[in-house]
Amino acid sequence: MTKTIATPLEFEPEFIAGVKTIFEEKIVFNHVLGLKVVSLAPECVVARIDMKPELVGHYAYNRIHGGVISAGLDAMGGLAVMAAIGARHMDETPEQRLHRFARLGTIDLRVDYLRPGIGSHFELRAEVLRLGSRVATTRMEFFGPDGVLMSAAAAAYIVS
Repeated sequence: MTKTIATPLEFEPEFIAGVKTIFEEKIVFNHVLGLKVVSLAPECVVARIDMKPELVGHYAYNRIHGGVISAGLDAMGGLAVMAAIGARHMDETPEQRLHRFARLGTIDLRVDYLRPGIGSHFELRAEVLRLGSRVATTRMEFFGPDGVLMSAAAAAYIVS
Protein backbone atom coordinates (compact mmCIF):
# COMPACT_ATOMS: atom_id res chain seq x y z
CA MET A 1 0.00 0.00 0.00
CA THR A 2 1.35 3.42 -0.94
CA LYS A 3 0.85 6.44 1.22
CA THR A 4 -0.16 9.75 -0.32
CA ILE A 5 1.56 12.75 1.18
CA ALA A 6 -0.43 15.96 0.98
CA THR A 7 1.39 18.88 -0.57
CA PRO A 8 1.30 21.97 1.65
CA LEU A 9 -1.02 24.62 0.31
CA GLU A 10 0.68 27.80 -0.88
CA PHE A 11 -0.92 31.14 -1.65
CA GLU A 12 -0.44 32.95 -4.94
CA PRO A 13 1.84 36.03 -4.85
CA GLU A 14 -1.11 38.29 -5.75
CA PHE A 15 -3.14 36.99 -2.79
CA ILE A 16 -0.22 37.52 -0.40
CA ALA A 17 0.36 41.03 -1.77
CA GLY A 18 -3.34 41.83 -1.42
CA VAL A 19 -3.51 40.60 2.18
CA LYS A 20 -0.35 42.57 3.04
CA THR A 21 -1.84 45.74 1.53
CA ILE A 22 -5.08 45.30 3.48
CA PHE A 23 -3.31 44.40 6.73
CA GLU A 24 -0.39 46.86 6.66
CA GLU A 25 -1.89 49.87 4.87
CA LYS A 26 -5.69 49.86 4.65
CA ILE A 27 -6.20 48.96 8.32
CA VAL A 28 -4.90 52.30 9.59
CA PHE A 29 -4.37 51.17 13.18
CA ASN A 30 -2.06 48.37 12.01
CA HIS A 31 -0.14 50.95 9.99
CA VAL A 32 0.24 53.17 13.09
CA LEU A 33 1.46 50.15 15.10
CA GLY A 34 3.96 49.37 12.36
CA LEU A 35 2.80 45.76 11.97
CA LYS A 36 4.61 44.14 9.03
CA VAL A 37 3.72 40.69 7.69
CA VAL A 38 6.75 38.39 7.72
CA SER A 39 5.05 35.22 6.47
CA LEU A 40 1.55 34.23 5.46
CA ALA A 41 0.62 30.55 5.28
CA PRO A 42 -2.72 28.79 5.83
CA GLU A 43 -1.51 27.18 9.07
CA CYS A 44 0.42 30.10 10.63
CA VAL A 45 0.98 33.82 10.14
CA VAL A 46 3.95 35.82 11.43
CA ALA A 47 4.43 39.59 11.73
CA ARG A 48 6.87 42.00 13.33
CA ILE A 49 6.66 45.28 15.23
CA ASP A 50 9.73 47.49 15.57
CA MET A 51 9.85 49.62 18.72
CA LYS A 52 9.17 53.31 18.20
CA PRO A 53 8.42 56.14 20.65
CA GLU A 54 4.65 56.12 19.99
CA LEU A 55 4.35 52.54 21.27
CA VAL A 56 5.99 53.15 24.64
CA GLY A 57 3.86 53.05 27.77
CA HIS A 58 3.63 56.24 29.87
CA TYR A 59 5.00 54.51 32.96
CA ALA A 60 8.20 53.12 31.52
CA TYR A 61 10.31 54.60 28.78
CA ASN A 62 11.62 51.39 27.26
CA ARG A 63 8.57 49.12 27.51
CA ILE A 64 5.98 48.58 24.81
CA HIS A 65 2.52 49.46 26.12
CA GLY A 66 0.20 46.57 27.02
CA GLY A 67 -2.50 48.06 24.80
CA VAL A 68 -0.16 47.84 21.82
CA ILE A 69 0.56 44.19 22.65
CA SER A 70 -3.16 43.45 22.91
CA ALA A 71 -3.98 45.31 19.69
CA GLY A 72 -1.15 43.56 17.85
CA LEU A 73 -2.27 40.14 19.02
CA ASP A 74 -5.88 40.90 18.06
CA ALA A 75 -4.76 42.02 14.60
CA MET A 76 -2.71 38.82 14.23
CA GLY A 77 -5.71 36.67 15.11
CA GLY A 78 -7.62 38.46 12.37
CA LEU A 79 -4.76 37.91 9.93
CA ALA A 80 -4.71 34.18 10.74
CA VAL A 81 -8.46 34.04 10.04
CA MET A 82 -7.88 35.83 6.71
CA ALA A 83 -5.30 33.19 5.77
CA ALA A 84 -7.62 30.34 6.81
CA ILE A 85 -10.53 31.80 4.82
CA GLY A 86 -8.23 32.27 1.83
CA ALA A 87 -7.11 28.63 2.08
CA ARG A 88 -10.69 27.38 2.39
CA HIS A 89 -11.69 29.07 -0.88
CA MET A 90 -8.73 28.27 -3.14
CA ASP A 91 -11.20 27.52 -5.95
CA GLU A 92 -11.84 31.30 -6.19
CA THR A 93 -9.55 33.92 -7.67
CA PRO A 94 -7.26 35.82 -5.28
CA GLU A 95 -9.39 38.96 -5.82
CA GLN A 96 -12.60 37.12 -4.89
CA ARG A 97 -10.99 35.75 -1.72
CA LEU A 98 -9.74 39.21 -0.69
CA HIS A 99 -13.34 40.49 -0.70
CA ARG A 100 -14.34 37.91 1.93
CA PHE A 101 -12.61 39.82 4.74
CA ALA A 102 -15.05 42.74 4.94
CA ARG A 103 -17.20 41.19 7.69
CA LEU A 104 -14.42 39.94 9.95
CA GLY A 105 -14.69 41.17 13.56
CA THR A 106 -13.48 40.29 17.06
CA ILE A 107 -16.03 38.65 19.37
CA ASP A 108 -13.78 37.87 22.33
CA LEU A 109 -10.11 38.39 23.21
CA ARG A 110 -8.08 37.19 26.18
CA VAL A 111 -4.43 38.22 26.65
CA ASP A 112 -2.00 36.84 29.24
CA TYR A 113 0.95 39.17 29.86
CA LEU A 114 3.81 36.89 30.90
CA ARG A 115 6.80 39.27 30.85
CA PRO A 116 7.40 43.02 30.40
CA GLY A 117 7.48 44.07 26.74
CA ILE A 118 11.08 45.25 26.60
CA GLY A 119 13.02 45.11 23.34
CA SER A 120 13.93 46.72 20.05
CA HIS A 121 11.48 44.62 18.03
CA PHE A 122 8.89 41.93 18.55
CA GLU A 123 7.57 38.93 16.61
CA LEU A 124 3.89 38.00 16.64
CA ARG A 125 2.53 34.61 15.54
CA ALA A 126 -1.02 33.34 15.16
CA GLU A 127 -2.89 30.24 14.09
CA VAL A 128 -6.52 29.29 13.64
CA LEU A 129 -7.62 26.47 15.91
CA ARG A 130 -11.06 26.15 14.31
CA LEU A 131 -12.70 27.88 11.35
CA GLY A 132 -16.44 27.40 11.44
CA SER A 133 -19.05 28.83 9.10
CA ARG A 134 -19.72 31.79 11.46
CA VAL A 135 -16.99 31.83 14.14
CA ALA A 136 -13.23 31.26 14.08
CA THR A 137 -11.09 30.49 17.15
CA THR A 138 -7.43 31.52 17.24
CA ARG A 139 -4.29 31.37 19.36
CA MET A 140 -1.63 34.12 19.22
CA GLU A 141 1.86 34.66 20.71
CA PHE A 142 4.07 37.73 21.23
CA PHE A 143 7.86 37.20 21.38
CA GLY A 144 10.74 39.46 22.35
CA PRO A 145 13.88 39.96 20.25
CA ASP A 146 15.54 37.03 22.05
CA GLY A 147 12.69 34.68 21.12
CA VAL A 148 11.24 34.56 24.64
CA LEU A 149 7.45 34.39 24.88
CA MET A 150 6.18 37.65 26.43
CA SER A 151 2.41 37.37 25.94
CA ALA A 152 -0.09 34.78 24.77
CA ALA A 153 -3.66 35.26 23.64
CA ALA A 154 -6.78 33.50 22.43
CA ALA A 155 -9.66 35.04 20.53
CA ALA A 156 -12.88 34.37 18.67
CA TYR A 157 -13.87 36.19 15.45
CA ILE A 158 -17.12 36.48 13.54
CA VAL A 159 -16.51 35.42 9.94
CA SER A 160 -19.96 35.54 8.31
